[in-house]
Amino acid sequence: MPKMAENGYHPDDDEPFMGDRQRDYFKCKLAAWKGDILKESQGTLSTLQTENPNHPDFADRASSETDRAIELRARDRQRKLISKIDQAISRINEGTYGYCEETGEPISLRRLEARPIATLSIEAQERHERKERVHRDD
Repeated sequence: MPKMAENGYHPDDDEPFMGDRQRDYFKCKLAAWKGDILKESQGTLSTLQTENPNHPDFADRASSETDRAIELRARDRQRKLISKIDQAISRINEGTYGYCEETGEPISLRRLEARPIATLSIEAQERHERKERVHRDD
């Protein structure tokens, strides 16, 4: 893990955008997030494997199956999130991380801090969401 993540470094608007320090910071942040998700997934797999699916009571069985389905849906969402994290790390390696896919403009550091997998600036994301709402209403 890069030293800057350990010593409290946070990207600042006063430094060069997506310079080495910022790229290292976000790469470390993304890798740690992925590690946390994978660790949590392993715990879920262990629980699902050791759980006894043959409950004698129908209500207990139904409840257990519902819990299992919810857990599997959550894992599927996390699988998709890991894919987005991997794509963000690839963008860091390619030098395109932090720039809006639509406009090419820098994505704000505050947005990247809150959503390190962001590919659109706030403005582009809002336009995208407005278009989705219009098409959904049709």
